[in-house]
Amino acid sequence: MSPEPRPDLEALRAFIHNIPLFRTLHYELEELKHGEAAIRAPYTPDHDGIFHSFHGGLLMTLADTCACAAVLSVTGSQQVMTTTDMNIRFLAPCNSSATARARIIKFGRTIVPVHVDLYDDQGRHVALAQVTYMRLERMPKRG
Repeated sequence: MSPEPRPDLEALRAFIHNIPLFRTLHYELEELKHGEAAIRAPYTPDHDGIFHSFHGGLLMTLADTCACAAVLSVTGSQQVMTTTDMNIRFLAPCNSSATARARIIKFGRTIVPVHVDLYDDQGRHVALAQVTYMRLERMPKRG
């Protein structure tokens, strides 16, 4: 059995840049390679929670988006998938832009767990997350 062809990463970069949430939050795709991705979220005070630091829910959104990019780097942009679960552990407040670095833990036929580390602009480890994706055969019906 021959290995599946690897996706065209430049075409995938363009695809990721056109995801509405990616554009809305002004994310920057810093790295994309087979099974790994890094995305930077620029800081703005509009991202603060009640404690005047980057809101934890937005950091989780960044982790989820970065994990998705890591999975797409293996499957290509046509893969239909859904997040099955996410967890995050906050280690320190983030008072600057944040960078997420994701790597696939195990690329399964159906389930793909991804580890994500999040850092502030000073390189301080502010959170770690695990996001699990389920690869689907087709898009579920809406209605």
